[in-house]
Amino acid sequence: MEAHEARLNVTWNRQAGDLPDPIPFDARDEDILQWATEAIQGGSIPGITADPNVDLQGFHVEKFEAVEGRAFHSVVVRPKTPFG
Repeated sequence: MEAHEARLNVTWNRQAGDLPDPIPFDARDEDILQWATEAIQGGSIPGITADPNVDLQGFHVEKFEAVEGRAFHSVVVRPKTPFG
């Protein structure tokens, strides 16, 4: 993985998985949500069953820079929860 890339982790319908291909760490949240939507629709995230009706409206996009012990950037798409 290149220094400007990140691993995308998505949680959808009580399932979670990582997109196999890296994404740009500085991508806009809107773009990340669109990529995640397309990946879920197409069934291309291992661990998440394909869902042609996926709707990530209101989901959070969180970005985490690489740190010691995790040598890559991480982007997480998750549903909004009552606590944040």
